[in-house]
Amino acid sequence: MKKEKTNKKLIITGIIAAISASLCCIAPLLALIAGVSGLASAFTWVEPLRPYLIGLTLLTLGYAWRRQLKTRKEIECDCEADDNPSFFHSKTFLGITTIFVILMLAFPYYNSSLFESDSNISKFTEANLTTANLQFEGMTCKGCESSIANYAKDAGAKSVESNYTTGKAIIKYNKTKTNIDSIVANIELLGYKLKTKKH
Repeated sequence: MKKEKTNKKLIITGIIAAISASLCCIAPLLALIAGVSGLASAFTWVEPLRPYLIGLTLLTLGYAWRRQLKTRKEIECDCEADDNPSFFHSKTFLGITTIFVILMLAFPYYNSSLFESDSNISKFTEANLTTANLQFEGMTCKGCESSIANYAKDAGAKSVESNYTTGKAIIKYNKTKTNIDSIVANIELLGYKLKTKKH
């Protein structure tokens, strides 16, 4: 019973650490789904802690797996061992948890595929296309790049190239259909702040 309680605590700690490590990348997607403005930048403070949270996640899950996969000899010595553990204390549940944790930790690398992509701007005449070079505060990962691109396109932008390491975004838009102020306003709904703007 003591082993089961310890494993439960380890699994819960691993899940919380994994979700926390990806929170700054999950927040923009949740904001998009829920229509909640300002949510994206609310968790940017988590980004510097991400390596430590990933380490905590891997340590707790590694220790949970070690306890779960004890050799038969160790189990025989453990008088508290249970031959028929509940589902939540089984290898199956730990395996499902591990898959979930891996998906959470990898979220920043695949979340851009969750946003619609429309990079076809050839149907718009070059004469009407304007390029704006912007710089935003609050971008911390690839998920932020995807969020900015998605919200800019919702406001009429035709293509967006952004870089979270520099905070820069190059936005092309049809000046007869929209303007840069409405695009920036839409991006700022997520909580990112415009630093500089060049045309």
